[in-house]
Amino acid sequence: MSALPSAVVTATQAARGVDVTALVVVVVLFVLVGVLGFYAARWRGGGTDGLHSLDEWGLGGRKFGSWITWFLLGGDLYTAYTFVAVPAAMWAAGSVSGFFAVPYTIVLYPIVFLLMARLWSVSKRHGFVTTADFVGGRYGSKPLSLAIAVTGIIATMPYIALQLVGIKAVLTVLGVGSPGNWFLNDLPLIIAFVVLAAYTYTSGLRAPAMIAVVKDVLIYLAVIVAIIYLPTKFGGWEHIFGAAQEKMTTVNPATGKVPGPFIPGADSYSAYATLALGSAMALFMYPHSITGVLATKSRNTIRKNAAVLPLYSLVLGFLALLGYVAIAAGTHPVELDGKTINPQLVVPQLFLDNFPSWFAGVALAAIAVGALVPAAIMSIAAANLFTRNIYKDFFKPDATPRQEAQMSKVISLVVKFGALIFVIAMDQSTAINMQLLGGIWILQTFPSIVTGLYTRWFHRWALFAGWAAGIIFGTAAAYNVVNPVTHAHFGGSIAAIPGTDVKVYIAITAFVVNALVAVILTFILRALKVREGKDITKTSDYGANEDDPEVSAFAARSVDTTGPVI
Repeated sequence: MSALPSAVVTATQAARGVDVTALVVVVVLFVLVGVLGFYAARWRGGGTDGLHSLDEWGLGGRKFGSWITWFLLGGDLYTAYTFVAVPAAMWAAGSVSGFFAVPYTIVLYPIVFLLMARLWSVSKRHGFVTTADFVGGRYGSKPLSLAIAVTGIIATMPYIALQLVGIKAVLTVLGVGSPGNWFLNDLPLIIAFVVLAAYTYTSGLRAPAMIAVVKDVLIYLAVIVAIIYLPTKFGGWEHIFGAAQEKMTTVNPATGKVPGPFIPGADSYSAYATLALGSAMALFMYPHSITGVLATKSRNTIRKNAAVLPLYSLVLGFLALLGYVAIAAGTHPVELDGKTINPQLVVPQLFLDNFPSWFAGVALAAIAVGALVPAAIMSIAAANLFTRNIYKDFFKPDATPRQEAQMSKVISLVVKFGALIFVIAMDQSTAINMQLLGGIWILQTFPSIVTGLYTRWFHRWALFAGWAAGIIFGTAAAYNVVNPVTHAHFGGSIAAIPGTDVKVYIAITAFVVNALVAVILTFILRALKVREGKDITKTSDYGANEDDPEVSAFAARSVDTTGPVI
């Protein structure tokens, strides 16, 4: 089936206006998950008297088993923006930009299997809530702990904003909003934010854990139906791939180049491979990923999930191919003005154009609900970092568990409000570029966190200097990447290695700089006998399980029974 003329599709969309049936389905499902979010406060030992510590509010009591963890991590890692952006990249720029997400999520899980069980054990024994807690305890360095915390918070902020971008894409395709009135245009997004903020404040991590089950069921349903039905409608996979190849090999008049290689050539191998590897290394350095891990009830729960979570990668591969299906379908993703092409709308528009309104509503609701789960976890994780590693470490060392929980609740609201302002006040491309920059930054925490799980060899000041070097180099390199269309800086995350023509993911180059500085300075500082910080952990901590006596003793100590209810 050939692509429909743009003018025809645009006129059709303008005439259609708001799809009432699809909108009603989205609203009903949204209300349902909102109710679940508030109910979650009483789920699994919560309740109005049970969420007054970071262990309870921020980590769900560390009680989640294999099934809940599978849904929680899946809902956390495979975000609404993932389900919008990956096929959008396939539609707009081809497999190098879009399909790398599939191998990177496959590479990811061996890393999770090897590292996260050790982090769970040492965190459970010592009551660590964040990676910055662990780094501070391992190296006895508040400056290094602060660096990890600030990096995590800043890298997470644009990630939250992109979840709201996912909701906005759904609302735009449904025809909700007014391009001439910023308030009416953003009012539905503001309402969604208020609901998200309210149930996160009330229920903590239990809310996204419960909602993740609904979100994942909807996503699986929508993707499986689409990947079976749509190819039969548009001439089979041979025609779909042929249409995609034709688009990817046709010169774009705006850039004078083809959109992207249909199949990556040799000149793309290094960029593709390093982007996949760097993304895999970085994902579980993000605070929200760690929060999902630390909420589990045992180290074996993490290992079981590392074995079965690749099922999500299969669904992600199918979803990515929907970008090519949209090319064959002639999907024309335009904003409410009917003129501006926005690739982020391609999958919502594909569903709305080719399915009955009620089923399109289910698929669009899956994307909207898919934004609520990671946005909630991300705001909780960022709030925990601020509370533990800034507020408590530097302003109120004697804060009680109740005071910590209250501070995290307030900061989670601030974080979400900041993300909302970011989406409303700034261009969407700014949020995307900032998220790309956040990926470069978060990888620079890898040496401090991961090496600390296995060795105490690195000097704390060497790790701090390596982190700073990686951040500075990565930021400068990303600044020098210029968007070929808008000519704006921070236009991408791929650049040539200095002095060569080999293009790689900037985060990997910065990581190498980081590691080299850390190694060299460790030798120098040890030779100079510069004092090391105190390590409060011991070897046995890294293999402890939930039935370990010291773990049980910590669990008993972590329940605060003093002070007024806040």
